[in-house]
Amino acid sequence: MAENKEYITQQENTGSILISEDVVASIATAAALETEGVSAMLSAAGGDLKPSRKMSAKGVVIEPEDDGLRITLYVMIRYGYVLAEVAGKVQKAVLAALQDMTGFTIRSVNVMIGGICFD
Repeated sequence: MAENKEYITQQENTGSILISEDVVASIATAAALETEGVSAMLSAAGGDLKPSRKMSAKGVVIEPEDDGLRITLYVMIRYGYVLAEVAGKVQKAVLAALQDMTGFTIRSVNVMIGGICFD
């Protein structure tokens, strides 16, 4: 394990569960990219695209808080899809995937549409 990784902790009766933020971001990325109409993840900082065939934590911001996780995803949408519908489907897919796989409470899934892909 890398020394500087950030972990999200969940207290259980028998001890603590620590999950790397990278793992949470990878789950969110995979769920978003599997959503019909999503073309790619977009870097929040500079518009750097990752193709939808590759899994990357780029484009996902995780904010651990006392009452749960707040997730923000930066996505590119394929031309011809209704933006609000795709964003809603991304929210539902990411929420379900994170709750099922981590058991963490997800307070919000925010989807930022950074552009439209014409490919």
